[in-house]
Amino acid sequence: MFGHKIARAARQTAAGAGPIVLASPSPLTYVKEIGPASRPMKESLAAMTSLTGQFLIAMPQMQDPRFLRSVIFMCAHSADGAMGLVINKIVEQPSMADLLKQLGISSNGFAADTPVHFGGPVEAGRGFVLHSADYTEEGTMMVDGLVGLTGTLDILRAIARGQGPRRSLLALGYAGWGPGQLDAEIQANGWLHVAADDALIFDQGQDDKWRRAIAMLGIDPLALSSDAGHA
Repeated sequence: MFGHKIARAARQTAAGAGPIVLASPSPLTYVKEIGPASRPMKESLAAMTSLTGQFLIAMPQMQDPRFLRSVIFMCAHSADGAMGLVINKIVEQPSMADLLKQLGISSNGFAADTPVHFGGPVEAGRGFVLHSADYTEEGTMMVDGLVGLTGTLDILRAIARGQGPRRSLLALGYAGWGPGQLDAEIQANGWLHVAADDALIFDQGQDDKWRRAIAMLGIDPLALSSDAGHA
């Protein structure tokens, strides 16, 4: 467990020095930070379908550079807010080898070119591992029957021992929304959504994940515009 290192790691990262350290709090900690939605808002959102376990796909006109052509796997979505991990953007630093060295974990079990993903702009000092359902531990949250989410050092140690999940993706940071925020962005044609495909989550080809995700909807990206509507 390494939640006590978050604040120090965040300060070091902001200063451009020191390691970025993973964190172990529940991925739903953000819900407590946001606070509960009002009763009218909860009643309004109750009628909307939860996007948990789905892909959130940025529309071509997305203005926020952090989410430009991004594909986000939604780990949680309810009246209290939403949380997901970007699966098609890589951070330049730290590399997986550097990160494991900083954490004192053997690189055995990790491919030399294993990427570290940009999970989102919220709390870049926190690390999360999306992984296949063949691995679980006390801190694992099963998003659906195919994908789990774990945020502890134990899963990295398990991978190093050859006892980890069959497929995995490590991300630093996450994307988070307050009550009703994501739903409003979807209504404003900021995002499309579609049922997730675990092969797309764990494939290494980052550059075409956005195109492939949109293709799952049977849509030509060139045909999309600000008036296209949401799925």
